[in-house]
Amino acid sequence: MTAGAPAAAPAVRTRGLTKRFRSGQVGVDGIDLLVPRGAVYGFLGPNGSGKTTTIRMLLGLVSPTAGSVELLGAPMPRGGADVLPRVGALVEGPAFHPYLSGAANLVRLDAVDATADPGTRERRVGAALERVGLTAAAAKRYRQYSLGMKQRLGLAAALLRPRDLLLLDEPTNGLDPQGTREVRALVRELADAGATVLVSSHLLSEIEQVCTHVGIMSRGRLLAQGTRTGIADEGTTEVRVATRPDQRDHVVRVLTGLGLAGARTDGEVVAAPLGTVAVEKVAQAVVGDGIDLLGLEVRRPTLEDVFVRLTGEGFDVAR
Repeated sequence: MTAGAPAAAPAVRTRGLTKRFRSGQVGVDGIDLLVPRGAVYGFLGPNGSGKTTTIRMLLGLVSPTAGSVELLGAPMPRGGADVLPRVGALVEGPAFHPYLSGAANLVRLDAVDATADPGTRERRVGAALERVGLTAAAAKRYRQYSLGMKQRLGLAAALLRPRDLLLLDEPTNGLDPQGTREVRALVRELADAGATVLVSSHLLSEIEQVCTHVGIMSRGRLLAQGTRTGIADEGTTEVRVATRPDQRDHVVRVLTGLGLAGARTDGEVVAAPLGTVAVEKVAQAVVGDGIDLLGLEVRRPTLEDVFVRLTGEGFDVAR
């Protein structure tokens, strides 16, 4: 840890981080990112929302127009020489030498890292290839790799040595369903070993399955962040009552009488925001008023619900 950095310093902190391009377009608009130590932080948003630009600024690959960045308690870019060896990254699709094998590319990459131990290089390269399922393709030239294999090699490069923080930009891009499952398992494994992982994605399913914390980006702005369950709780929990078609208007009146504002017919059910009313009270009121209760569901908000409410946009929810 950098001298003077508090033990509880977040893995990533930005204040007012902004990137304005020469065209005048604002790619990232004053975001205050906070990634706790040990978290798997899902950086969620559609393509073009500013996620990759943010990650590039975190790593010092792009200079911000305004604002500040701290990684593992160290200010960037001033503390980069000390902190970046503890950070692994996969950004915008890795670039390697096309005529070298996957293993040779990793050896070359590790050799230019002055902080890496050359005595353990061969073992570490082999271990990294094994972790991402590329052992059988280690001797194959990079130009013969599929998109998914190239993405795996980029992950291997980020794992050449133990890392305290990993920044993974769309790590499942180009992977088949099995590869996607393997990356999710790898992210969990890294977090269980004590690493903090920030993983950006436009795929809601990836975020929901693996992350403990979430940040929602849209049009360069960070609209919400927090624990995954806390973000979902910002949405509206609904009660949905199924009954006979001729009794639906009656259900609307009963729910309104309970104080459930906004009760309405929604397809074949009657729905209303549940608020603080106990669902048992809803069931008792409906049955007690002579209504045939055919089904009752409490629908809690999902990340998709929260995202659409905050941004008015849709995004890919499955591969």
